[in-house]
Amino acid sequence: MSISALKTSLFTVSFVFFMGIATASPAQAKPAPPTPIDIKKVELGGRPWNPEWDQIIEKALPLEMLSLQAPKGVRRFCPRFYEMDTADKRTFWAYFFQALAGAEAGLNPKTSVRHTEPDVGLAKRSEGLLQLAYADQKRYGCDFNWQVDRALKANDPAKTILQPKNNLECGVKILFNQTIVQRKPLLTRSSYWSTLRPGGPSYRVFAKQMTNPPSACGLSTKSRINKSTTTKSVQDDANRRETPK
Repeated sequence: MSISALKTSLFTVSFVFFMGIATASPAQAKPAPPTPIDIKKVELGGRPWNPEWDQIIEKALPLEMLSLQAPKGVRRFCPRFYEMDTADKRTFWAYFFQALAGAEAGLNPKTSVRHTEPDVGLAKRSEGLLQLAYADQKRYGCDFNWQVDRALKANDPAKTILQPKNNLECGVKILFNQTIVQRKPLLTRSSYWSTLRPGGPSYRVFAKQMTNPPSACGLSTKSRINKSTTTKSVQDDANRRETPK
């Protein structure tokens, strides 16, 4: 190979590598701050929120939820939402779903609860971080497979509905349908989740988890949580506690 051809080859490889970094960087997710329940679980030696779940949420967000089409109710929890850059908006939504998972399932991805719907009297099971149902597979195109899961135990982490990626991505689709497709408020009495229906006890549990959003939100609260603490650092602290001395 001639020197000229070698230089051309090296330039091409370097350019492709550089462009790869340039295009990959914006997609990298920021870790969301910890919710109060996440802090508490670490203090009690429990398993905290996994920062990889932030990445799942942030990558699943449709552009509409990062635009002016985002429901106006976000300002209750993130006053500067519409002025923030896209990366900070993604982090806010990651925090939002962490809070929702905290209120719905205590951040436990294996949570499976059987209950009866008061309106129709039918038994139903809500499952996973966001307490979803197999019927959501048809309604929202979620990646659940009842035919496979029916042979597994209720809290088997191998169940498609309990896998955090499937569960969280489905939750994003449900909220997108509610707020963008149907143009309903973020908080409404007809929300899929009782935790997003204002006025009830379930909503109050959720609201308590929304007191430590990303600092870019500009929310003024009386929370004593250190704003500089991230979920990753909380998890690192938990790992240190579990390491034998």
